[in-house]
Amino acid sequence: MKYIKYLIIGILFGIVMTKSEAISWYRIQEMFRFQAFHMYGIIGSALAVGVLMIQLIKRRKLKNIEGEPIQFNNKQFSIWRYLLGGSIFGLGWALTGACPGPMYTLLGNGFTVFIVVIASALLGTLVYGLIRDQLPH
Repeated sequence: MKYIKYLIIGILFGIVMTKSEAISWYRIQEMFRFQAFHMYGIIGSALAVGVLMIQLIKRRKLKNIEGEPIQFNNKQFSIWRYLLGGSIFGLGWALTGACPGPMYTLLGNGFTVFIVVIASALLGTLVYGLIRDQLPH
């Protein structure tokens, strides 16, 4: 019962992703071929909302659900980190036709093949967790 709000938010997220066509393989293909602005508009809107929300959190010193202050850790900027990580992320996105959020939405929409994609993403996360200490951060 404690986590029911997360379930509701997840369901709403899935509905928004489905109705906005952000889970459409065709829309993702259009984006990677630079044929349509649709996905860039969605991503750009999400980026703008994220920036505004982070500023709101910092200025109002908002707290998380447990009442602890939300903190942002400054990391040293490294272009290579972002190029490598973004390339791996983009390659996975292009190969599967979905980024991590919509994977679950696609499964919920009946695309059962995404069980393999989700299992692979979870396995990749596990491997990262195992070798994280050996990676340059």
